[in-house]
Amino acid sequence: MIIDVNANLSRWPFRRTPCDELTPLIEKYRTYDVQQAWVGSLDGLFHRDMGGVNHRLAETCRQEQRVKLVPFGSVNPMLPDWQEDLRRCAEEYRMPGIRLHPNYQLDEPAAGELLDLAVQRGLIVQLALRMDDIRVQHRLMRIPDVDVKRLAALVKARPALRLVVLNNMSIIQDQQLRALAAMDRVWFEICMREGIGGVTKLVQAVPLSRVLFGSHLPLFSLESAVFKMREAGLEVPQRQAIEYENAQKLLGRAV
Repeated sequence: MIIDVNANLSRWPFRRTPCDELTPLIEKYRTYDVQQAWVGSLDGLFHRDMGGVNHRLAETCRQEQRVKLVPFGSVNPMLPDWQEDLRRCAEEYRMPGIRLHPNYQLDEPAAGELLDLAVQRGLIVQLALRMDDIRVQHRLMRIPDVDVKRLAALVKARPALRLVVLNNMSIIQDQQLRALAAMDRVWFEICMREGIGGVTKLVQAVPLSRVLFGSHLPLFSLESAVFKMREAGLEVPQRQAIEYENAQKLLGRAV
C-alpha cells in the first residue's frame, strides 16, 4: 500500500504528460498499489478563478471511486478575496489542507496572514518549492525556485502549523534542512531526492516519522518514486512508515 502526498490533476500548460488525464493516472496508481493520493490542481497555478478551480477539484475527488483522492485546494493571496477561497476549502469542500506555490503567486506581505488563517482552520499546508527544472522551462516563463531563507522563522512563529515541503531536492541546504527538521511539525516528501541513496540520506537528516512518499505525478513518473524506495534498502517497518503510515497519522490529525 502507498499514499502519494504529492500529485496533480489537470494539464501542465507547457507539455503533455502520460498521466495528465484522470483515467491513465488512476490506472498507473492501481498498478503500483497506490490506494490514496493527495492531489492539487495545476489550474491553481495559472487561473484567476480559484473558486472554479477548487470546486472542480473537490468534485473530481468526490466522484472518483477507484483510488481515494484527497483534495488540497489552491489559494492565491495575490488575488482579491483570497480569504474567501481559503474559507471555502475548509468549510464547504472539507479539504484537509491547501497547496501553495509561492514562486508563482505568493505576495510576501500576505504570507504570514495566510499561514495564520490556515492554522486557525486546522489545515495542513503543502509548500511546493518548484514545479519544473529551470532548464526545461519555456524561455518566456522562467520561474525561479522558492527562496527558503525565511521559512524556518515562519514555521517557528506558528507552533500549530503543520507544513509539508514538496519538491525540495537541493533547494534546501543542509543547515536549512536541519533547522526545519528540528521542528516536529514539518514533513518532507521524496520525489526530487535524486542520486544514489537519496531517500536514505533524507532519512538520515530528517526523523523517519516525518518523511512521506510523493511522486509529483504527472510531471514526474510514479515509477521514479517507487524505485527510489526500493533502492533505499530500508527495513520493512521503515518503508511502510514512509509509504503510508506517516501520511495516515498526519491526515488523521487534520480530520
